[in-house]
Amino acid sequence: MSMESPSAVNPASESSSESSESIVASKKQLKKEALKAEKLRRKNEEAAASSAASAKLAEVDPLSENYGDVSLKDLHSKAVTGRKWTKICSLDAELANRTVLIRGRAQTIRAVGKKISFLVVRRLSATVQCVLTVKEGLVSAQMLRFCNSLTRESIVDVVGVVTTPTEPIKGTTQQVEVQVRKLYCISRAVPNLPINIEDAARSEEDIKEAEMAGDKLVRVNQDTRLNNRVLDLRTPANQAIFHLKCSVIDIFRNCLRSEDFVEIHTPKLLAGASEGGASVFKFDYMGQPACLAQSPQLHKQMAICSDFERVFVIGEVFRAENSSTHRHLCEFIGLDVEMEINEHYFEVLDIVDRLFVTIFDYLNEKCKKLLDAINKQFPFKPLKYLQKTLLLTFEEGIKMLKDAGVEIDPFGDLNTESERTLGRLVLEKYETEFYILHRYPSTVRPFYTMPCYDNPLYSNSFDVFIRGEEIISGAQRVHEPDLLTARAEACGVDVSTISAYINSFRYGTCPHGGFGVGLERVVMLFCGLSNIRQTSLFPRDPQRLVP
Repeated sequence: MSMESPSAVNPASESSSESSESIVASKKQLKKEALKAEKLRRKNEEAAASSAASAKLAEVDPLSENYGDVSLKDLHSKAVTGRKWTKICSLDAELANRTVLIRGRAQTIRAVGKKISFLVVRRLSATVQCVLTVKEGLVSAQMLRFCNSLTRESIVDVVGVVTTPTEPIKGTTQQVEVQVRKLYCISRAVPNLPINIEDAARSEEDIKEAEMAGDKLVRVNQDTRLNNRVLDLRTPANQAIFHLKCSVIDIFRNCLRSEDFVEIHTPKLLAGASEGGASVFKFDYMGQPACLAQSPQLHKQMAICSDFERVFVIGEVFRAENSSTHRHLCEFIGLDVEMEINEHYFEVLDIVDRLFVTIFDYLNEKCKKLLDAINKQFPFKPLKYLQKTLLLTFEEGIKMLKDAGVEIDPFGDLNTESERTLGRLVLEKYETEFYILHRYPSTVRPFYTMPCYDNPLYSNSFDVFIRGEEIISGAQRVHEPDLLTARAEACGVDVSTISAYINSFRYGTCPHGGFGVGLERVVMLFCGLSNIRQTSLFPRDPQRLVP
């Protein structure tokens, strides 16, 4: 007779155990669902009560039409009202006792007791203090509560009367107040911003002074700023930086147009590298190998071959340099110039001289408010420059460095440290931070650079410096096709990819030269900023492809 093992499980007992566990699980699930339902019921009751309270308040408030959140349907361009808007930067004592309509961001909201609130509204870099005082027929308690409920950085429309206070207003650019009569929220910002604008706008000096006094202020680092660039760009200094950058482009364009230059637009998709070397972004173009333009160099020269005589280009330039220094970007705005030469490449240097002295003079004379806004957060000393730009040969620069004890290769390029050292030496000797260094060794220049007539070891080329850092490279170009081909092959350039460029010189062309400028670097160095990413709207470097 077979005997069951002591460890055998009775099927009936196992079934009973599973049933018990199922019942316990079901009870837990029911209890969980009941708690969830109760939570939802309470939430709905609270929402209903809140809605009812709001409706009641609206009913009893005769001024309810004078404030509130503007619904999306009312922002769909329903009508043209003809209302006149006043810019915050235009608010001054001359508008006293006049009713104005302004739009801006709710920068700060501060309640004083139950009857007064101060709302600072900002538009670009201008700020104004708006005052809400509970008064029958003008401002209700409900309107005050609505103001206090606004989140920072929300977009608001304000209708109010301009008044002039008896004492200066601290913390705003405009020395008038707006007595609020109507207040509407156009777009609410989320309650918790990734960074506060006040923190992002604070200078390093203010932070250090606070630390010395025993206080601790928030320091917003560069990555946090760039990760939240939309907020960071709202600070007064950043607003000024990019308005200043726009001014540089305007002056650059206007000055060259007055010198009979024509603006052209060159391709950014190329079959081969325009500068040679490895710093090129390669990609597949409809099954063909291609790359992004490292500069408009080849096509602006081809424009000269097409009898345009003098051209300039303003546009993006791409460099696949795996360098995360303070002055390198993978994408930047290039300001490029090319022109016919009658006798000497110094004709190009004369353009550089006139162009940049004009730019510097204009920025100093016409952009003082922008420079002050930048200087407030990022203090810097005004750029020292001469009305006639200093011109030194590369050999003279090398001698100055050697006399100062710097070991340097006379036929090599200047590295970052030697450039800075030379900049200090030039400032001490010539009292300028802007100068031109020319006759560079041929080995450190692009293949299309013309060798010097008296010594092929040197070239008809130049670099331009601000505060000891390069902003411009330029030269006379090789316009003889056979020499150009030989130079390209010697520099490792695949001649087959630039055959159209080389062939353009076989049809006859004038001697010519030009230069390329990095816009972001010019603004950075003129304003004494520490990092080029501060002058790029949404910078691209080896680690950053967003936002």
